[in-house]
Amino acid sequence: MARIAGVDLPKTKKVLFGLQYIYGIGGFTAATILEKTKISPDKKVADLTDEEIAEIRSLITAEYKVEGALRSEVQQNIKRLMDIGSYRGIRHRKSLPVRGQRTRTNARTRKGKRRTVAGKKKAPSKK
Repeated sequence: MARIAGVDLPKTKKVLFGLQYIYGIGGFTAATILEKTKISPDKKVADLTDEEIAEIRSLITAEYKVEGALRSEVQQNIKRLMDIGSYRGIRHRKSLPVRGQRTRTNARTRKGKRRTVAGKKKAPSKK
């Protein structure tokens, strides 16, 4: 079992895709890591030797910020935006889309489940 940065990599996947299970490592970064360690991207995670796993682990800890450290940095950046009262910080505080998307429709992921607002009742007419 390959455990890197506190994440168990899936055994059946190729190393290139297995590394992407680590928060902060995408396709390009995974390819760069494998290039530096001279490991074939087509190799399965189960076929990695202990030396290769140790090499990948040491490279990631030395050069990249991943998992917990990266998550906390992102949260600190969002908190800083909210504290200084920037436009983006206000959007974060209100749970609205931050990057300029429309909100009249199609913002359900960010806004959450619909909350129905009752319409205004008409006053009874006099005869």
